[in-house]
Amino acid sequence: MKKVKYIIAAVIAILIGYIIYDSTSQPTVDDLKGNFKEVALYRNPNNTGPILRIYAVTVKGEPWEEMQKYGDLMPYTKYGNTKVFFFQEGKPAPASIKLEEPNFDTQFQLNCLAKYEKDANGQVSLTKTPFNQ
Repeated sequence: MKKVKYIIAAVIAILIGYIIYDSTSQPTVDDLKGNFKEVALYRNPNNTGPILRIYAVTVKGEPWEEMQKYGDLMPYTKYGNTKVFFFQEGKPAPASIKLEEPNFDTQFQLNCLAKYEKDANGQVSLTKTPFNQ
């Protein structure tokens, strides 16, 4: 009977250890190449309807795949919308974001490298140079 208790205790200890390891080893934006830095954020105060999140982020270089991964790591709420605007590190980027389109001062549009968006249906898009079209 003691042997069974030790086996059960060992299995529980291993399971708890695995859960702790798994939860602390999840990828984060700090693991991505590109030196991403969030410079502005807008989140609507509405908690009863769709939650809208808009980010302005600076990035070193043009790591397109990493930008996609960065956007995928951003919070998203079902039926909400998450947008991430990427700007070249060292160039002017908006310090504030607003809900109304185009979401930031138009003087920064030419500096925008890409726009990541996850819409209310969960559809993801990454548009390169969204304002130079």
